[in-house]
Amino acid sequence: MRTFRVGQIVPSSNVTMEVEVPALFRAREAVEPERFTFHSSRMRMTRVVEAELAAMDADSSRCAVELSDARVDVLGYACLVAIMCMGPGYHRESEAALSALTAPAPVVTSAGALVAGLGVMGARRVALIAPYLRPLTETVVAYLRSEGVEVVDYRALEIPDNLAVAAHDPAALVSIARSLDHASADAIVLSACVQMPSLAAIEVVEKELGKPVLSAAVATAHQMMRALGLRAVAPGAGTLLSGRYA
Repeated sequence: MRTFRVGQIVPSSNVTMEVEVPALFRAREAVEPERFTFHSSRMRMTRVVEAELAAMDADSSRCAVELSDARVDVLGYACLVAIMCMGPGYHRESEAALSALTAPAPVVTSAGALVAGLGVMGARRVALIAPYLRPLTETVVAYLRSEGVEVVDYRALEIPDNLAVAAHDPAALVSIARSLDHASADAIVLSACVQMPSLAAIEVVEKELGKPVLSAAVATAHQMMRALGLRAVAPGAGTLLSGRYA
């Protein structure tokens, strides 16, 4: 049995990824032998607006180096929209630049993980929910489209304060998901944001809508497990971590 160190590069106001990602890895511990510890470094950001996101992203290299000092085995960059607002394909540039600082530990961005997770599932058409203001949500939609993923419908909850995003009740996502035009969607992205909690609602929505449901946090955990060379599985977290795509 080996213990892995999981590092996260986290916005200073994010209080969700240090809950949901460990929960997903703990769920894995119930069915697999490996164990995990969790370590974070923070970038300053309080409002989910483009100027703060760009300034925060510029600080990501400091966080990566700090986590490397702890000899973490994998790093997750826990802010999807900060990457996506930097332009199409930026997750590849960010992952390459940060990995150069953290080698041999790989870096997974939540933006890249969502794109990769949808690809693994073969989901080319999605409906999604995001907490961002409409212009930032449209940036997310455009980013996914640039990666070959069609967004057939979306909801922008228009919550600019990042702590207010974290306080959004995941149970409320069930009715919001129900209101989406998802008939032609291959999958539902219940939270296109790693700060908006959704883990408790993922399998509820899957059962109700009869379609695969994932979140940015679930996709990030899936890609981090794969980057560690481990089976990507976590009971109770929906189709992507069911073991079908381990």
